[in-house]
Amino acid sequence: MKVLLIGANGQVGQHIVDMLQDNDLHSLRAMVRKEEQAQELQKRGIEAVLANLEGSVDELAKAMEGCDAVVFSAGSGGSTGYDKTLLIDLDGAAKAVEAAEKAGIKRFIMVSAIQAHRRENWSEELKPYFVAKHYADKVLEASSLNYTIVRPGGLLNEPATGKVKVAEDLERGSIPREDVAAVIIRSLTEEKAFRRSFDLVSGETPVAEALQLL
Repeated sequence: MKVLLIGANGQVGQHIVDMLQDNDLHSLRAMVRKEEQAQELQKRGIEAVLANLEGSVDELAKAMEGCDAVVFSAGSGGSTGYDKTLLIDLDGAAKAVEAAEKAGIKRFIMVSAIQAHRRENWSEELKPYFVAKHYADKVLEASSLNYTIVRPGGLLNEPATGKVKVAEDLERGSIPREDVAAVIIRSLTEEKAFRRSFDLVSGETPVAEALQLL
């Protein structure tokens, strides 16, 4: 399966790049918005494409041409204002869904946020971010795409444990970014994850087994 990764330069995205670079089942096209980022990836032998989530749907659809799946792991980041949250986490995600349909993509995986589907559980401090994630997820769910929405807890820069907990509703927790990447890649072909959304935190169950329990 050829995968377009949106947000390849992000912290979760970098782990996905590493895992897909030498993957026997999948090949990677990494989408970035800066020429220097593309050049660094190309030096590693990774196919890279320049496109911007603030650009047009047509631009995104062109970046997806020839791919079988899209992974949306982009985010506006904690150092930007809520204007960028709207433009990237909401409108950028919605445009990516529209572009995937236009490009004939069938499979789409969205990285969301834990409990984004439950308004009553949103963090007051980050409410605009949760609003963006909530409605971006709804756009994907209403599309024709075979989707998976992964809602990880607090993201950690710690080594992977390889063990997770997945369910439609989980209490807040945390998880290494590397484990999130592993769940995303496994979900590409795991039928139990098709047209499903779930919270994700560290747990006691190996990734492959955890997804089988969905």
